[in-house]
Order: sequence, then structure tokens, then C-alpha cells
Amino acid sequence: MSAQPIVALLYDFDKTLCTQDMQNYAFIPSLGLAPGDFWKIANDFGSREKMDSVLAYMYAMLRESEKRGIPLTRQRLNRCGRNVSFFPGVADWFERINRHGGLLGVQVEHYVISSGLREIIEGSAIAGAFKEIYASEFYYDGEGNPVWPRLAVNFTSKTQFVYRINKGVLDVSDDRKLNDSMPDDSKRVPFPNMIYLGDGLSDVPCMKMMRAYGGQAIAVYQAANRRGVEQLLRQGRVDYIYPADYREGTGLEITVKNIIRKMAVSQQLYEEKAGQLRTVP
Repeated sequence: MSAQPIVALLYDFDKTLCTQDMQNYAFIPSLGLAPGDFWKIANDFGSREKMDSVLAYMYAMLRESEKRGIPLTRQRLNRCGRNVSFFPGVADWFERINRHGGLLGVQVEHYVISSGLREIIEGSAIAGAFKEIYASEFYYDGEGNPVWPRLAVNFTSKTQFVYRINKGVLDVSDDRKLNDSMPDDSKRVPFPNMIYLGDGLSDVPCMKMMRAYGGQAIAVYQAANRRGVEQLLRQGRVDYIYPADYREGTGLEITVKNIIRKMAVSQQLYEEKAGQLRTVP
């Protein structure tokens, strides 16, 4: 356990931090395809073969690269991450939020939970901001060729990573500790100390989980998905909605800072009460 209370911010990646699907920036253009054409290939294949949509797009990446004689290596995908474009303010968002938490006496941690590719995220400009990146990933052989999915993160499986963060069991290969019973007061990051940021329906399982266990859920939007996000707010699936603008002084930043302030005060009150109970005869 940390000496300071921990507040965890959990992010979807595509259309939450970056402006579109991460494959669209460099990977798909390198195949000579338009994004819509690639995603149609992947989605049609998945539908035809009754395959999980994440596994289907990963297979399509392999197959379409192979067709063109372009090796699909980790290094190539890392390089694609350099082209990822982020919403305004994202570049210095993490430093600002960390500093705010520090002033309040809490330790802020940032995590990605994404159906996109870890290899691309790792190559992006903000990769170093995250304590852990949970995203789909290939397993590579000794020659650097992808031979199998190491991890496939679909919309519903995202919730397991929330539990991992809650318990501090960050190693995805460790299922035993993840499923061990653990008293709530010994969990590394209590659910009420979590904030989840996403952009739409694919994030609903995690958002509902936040709301059920005392955390906070925020949906960000661009013009194209504003109506859908407003629907989530009306349905009570999300606590707040904001434009995807992370710059200093925006409504999104003010609300996140206020939530962290509330979490810090709640933690202090909890510790004061616990201390009094220990001294009562």
C-alpha cells in the first residue's frame, strides 16, 4: 500500500485521448487503404467467421500486411504510434493532474484500458504517462514476427482490468491473486477513488461499473458522437459529459480536479474516523 491515498484515472484511448482509431493514422495508410476500406474488410471477416471483433481486426492486420509483403513487426507498429494525434491539452494533461493531486496529498495514477493495440500506444508521445497499458497485443516469435494474440481486449473484458487496478494485481498472467478474496480496506485503489474516461457505448460496461461501486464516469465527445454521449447521460450510464478538450481551464479539467479534491477529502475523513475508532475503549 502507498503511504498516500491513490486516485486512478482510467482511459479508453481511441476517440477519448486520440482523435480517431489509432490504426488510421499510419498503419492503414501504409497498406494503401483508406480507413473505411480496412475496417470493412476486418468487420466483414469477423461477421462471416463469427469471430470476436478485436481478434478479427488483429487477423486482418496480419493478413493485409502479408498480402503486400510488408512485415508486421513490433517496431513497425511502435513507429505508427509516432503519428497518433491527440485532442487539445492531452500532451500536458497528465502532469497538470498529477500536480493537482500532489497538492491535495494524493498520488494520481493513469491507466489505459483499450481495444486498440498496445504496440501503437507504446510508440505514442504520451506512453510514459501511464502506470500500465492494458490493450490488445500480439505475441512475437524469436524473429520478431507476430504469431498469436498475446491479449485481446474487447468491450466487456475491459472490466477485468478495472478489478486488477482495484486490487493492485497488474500482471495479466496472474489470475490466482486477482480472484483471491480481499477485504475492501486492503485494496490498493478503492473503487470510489477511480475515474473512468471514455467516448461511447464501447465504454458502458466500465462506466456502469464505476457508478455501481462509487467511482465516477465521464464521457468525452466530438461533434460526430455528441448525440450518443448525451443519450448516455440521459440514461444515467455516465456522470458527466464534456467536449474532448483537455486544456487548462476547460470544463473537463475543472470537473476532474473537483472530483479528485472530493476524493482527497473523503479519504481524510475516513482516516480521521478510523483513527478515532481505534482509540475508543
